[in-house]
Amino acid sequence: MPASERRPAMCVVLHDVAPQTWDAYRPLVAFADRLGVPLTLLVVPDFHHTGDLRRHPRFVSALDGRLARGDEIALHGYFHADDLPLRGDPLDFFMRRVYTHEAEFYRLDTADARHRLQRGLDLFAGFDWHPAGFVAPAWLPGAGTRAALAGLPLRYTSTVRTLVDLRSNRTHAAPGLVWSARSPWRRGLSQLVNLMLLHRHRDAPLLRLGLHPVDMQHASAGRFWTDTLTQLLTSRTPLTKSTWLDQAA
Repeated sequence: MPASERRPAMCVVLHDVAPQTWDAYRPLVAFADRLGVPLTLLVVPDFHHTGDLRRHPRFVSALDGRLARGDEIALHGYFHADDLPLRGDPLDFFMRRVYTHEAEFYRLDTADARHRLQRGLDLFAGFDWHPAGFVAPAWLPGAGTRAALAGLPLRYTSTVRTLVDLRSNRTHAAPGLVWSARSPWRRGLSQLVNLMLLHRHRDAPLLRLGLHPVDMQHASAGRFWTDTLTQLLTSRTPLTKSTWLDQAA
């Protein structure tokens, strides 16, 4: 079917998926299952240095079940923790201590980024997982990471506003909704901003819903995601990122 004749799509993306966060996501995952919505799971191999996934066979088994249902797994950093020293300039401080504390791949050079990417892919391969995508924590891949992605067996990466096909080097507009849920004023602002974005991007071919574990701790954020997902299903087709790229090719 020509792209102009297809319904617009949405991708429901769960960030920071790890043994430590999976229980928080279970109600939302069950809700998506009832609606028949496939999920893109951004999986962290060794969340905050607490031990890699080989120590968590029940979690690995749960994700095997998700893959069997039609979800997809993407590599999401390796530790999801920014352990490098600050560079000393105001922009570096803002990006890594104000905007986020978890920009793991923001300052890695090409060699270190490639080593960490390959380490994650090798770990996943041990579970017979072969992810098509890599998403840097906080959507902040530095220049070294962007260079390191070349030549790896990955189909795509994502930024805050785009989905990048690494095979064709084509960048697709992919506006996303995301909450900042760590304080009451941030949750209130997130509600307003996301409603505005839903209206602004109502005709976008692809819309991404980017959920985080902290969202699941707050009723207002949880209601927003379930209400929005239900609403968007009336006009959009739910797909994983890989499936959308296959159709867009």
